[in-house]
Amino acid sequence: MYTLYGFKGSGSAAVELALELAELPYRLVDAASWEPGSAVDELQRLNPLRQIPTLRLPDGSILTESAAILLHLGLAHPSARLLPVDPNPRAQAIRGLVFIAANCYAAIGVIDFPERWCIDADDAVKEQIREGARQRLHSYWEIFADTYSDTYSASPFLNGATPGALDLLAAVVSKWSGARLHLERMRPAFFKLIESVEVHPKVAPAWRRHWDI
Repeated sequence: MYTLYGFKGSGSAAVELALELAELPYRLVDAASWEPGSAVDELQRLNPLRQIPTLRLPDGSILTESAAILLHLGLAHPSARLLPVDPNPRAQAIRGLVFIAANCYAAIGVIDFPERWCIDADDAVKEQIREGARQRLHSYWEIFADTYSDTYSASPFLNGATPGALDLLAAVVSKWSGARLHLERMRPAFFKLIESVEVHPKVAPAWRRHWDI
């Protein structure tokens, strides 16, 4: 059985959704560095960065980083179709997972914690950092939407006929820092795709544990 360390409304939602889609047994452990009373001490023993999601695999080993976890689940359970079967679409899905993790997730980290990136910054400087990172984040989402426009114009989802790992990560990470509002205005077709992910019958029940639909 898998053990997922995470928290409501956090990035662990993408992994929880993937476990649900793959119909894999797992248990949830509430753990978040910002949530007193959660299993944050246990989380730190497993992941010194205290980041979620953190996933304990059935053999007891630990896996961190959202993209790495989703890739592992897709490769370890190919019948779940979390990744495309054909090599070329699968390569593009892997590219997309890494893009979101390296660019979108990273920008959100700056927006949430600007003080980590500038020593002795006052509130005005922090807000400048936030706004610059937010603009960069929104531009990243535009690039992502444009990169995959041929995919979602030809198929219901980035994964093809059904949602997969890339759809889940895009839907979750776009919930933050005004990305959805920006995409609705600037990339409406991609925005509609993301909305269709969260209401998909196999996604919606777990999604509602994190956000309203």
